[in-house]
Amino acid sequence: MKRRYIVIILGILLVGLAIIMSLNQPGPKLKESKDNNSQEQTQQETKADKEKDTEDSQSEQETKEPIAQFGEIISDALQGTIDFFTNKEAHVTAIGDSLTQGVGDKVVDGGYVGILDNTINKEKQLVTFENYGKRGNRSSQLLKRLEQPEIEQSIEKADIVLITIGANDIMQVVKENFSDLTIKDFSQERVAYKERVKNIFERIKELNPEADIYLLGFYNPFEKYFKDLKELGMIVENWNNTGKNVAEQYDNATYIPTVDLFKDTEKDLFADDNFHPNHRGYQRIAKRVLEHITD
Repeated sequence: MKRRYIVIILGILLVGLAIIMSLNQPGPKLKESKDNNSQEQTQQETKADKEKDTEDSQSEQETKEPIAQFGEIISDALQGTIDFFTNKEAHVTAIGDSLTQGVGDKVVDGGYVGILDNTINKEKQLVTFENYGKRGNRSSQLLKRLEQPEIEQSIEKADIVLITIGANDIMQVVKENFSDLTIKDFSQERVAYKERVKNIFERIKELNPEADIYLLGFYNPFEKYFKDLKELGMIVENWNNTGKNVAEQYDNATYIPTVDLFKDTEKDLFADDNFHPNHRGYQRIAKRVLEHITD
């Protein structure tokens, strides 16, 4: 039975990978066909253009609406944040993977980091945000990037360091063991992941002992469609607990859970790849981050 679940999990994860990879591929090119009735073709094109303009207008309205609503959604947390940062210069460095980069957000560049920047600094520049999120980064790659002068300098002057990392480590386990995947493979890699996260924290503390570090947990992107796959949820939970345990070992370090933010199956919270959050999903993450910063 356990083996059967592993095979199913593997299939789901591979589908997710295929979806993500397909988004990076150029679409098929269609050959132009000649129409003998040019007048009819012109009429059809005019109609299509009008329909496209209508769709574009609706799409533009849809993308603007979430930004307007966000101020109301986070009003309490936002006021606390403004009070928190008033009368002092503040610098936030965000590092990590695609969740820090903001992949999937078609409204604001930088996802939850961009939302925080636009919201907090809407009336007045209170906080400087620097985003070093990089799609596909695993914990080992992030650790190496912490040696880059640009990132070092940003962390050295940071009051707050935000981190998302770990989801790609899980996906790497799938890639390397796809022909014979077991729960044990995830458990073994989780031990190595724990050490790398500790090294990431140590490096940040070495660069800036006073910075507050916030490690964001990751969510189960298949929760909406595969509720019965308890093993997949267990893997995500175990890896999140590992990150939480590491954060608890350090002063001025906090773990921020996000897995519960995406359990609302009635809301559309995912991008077209069904893997990364969309703008509304990132709004939820931004709100959660504000709540922890101002706690």
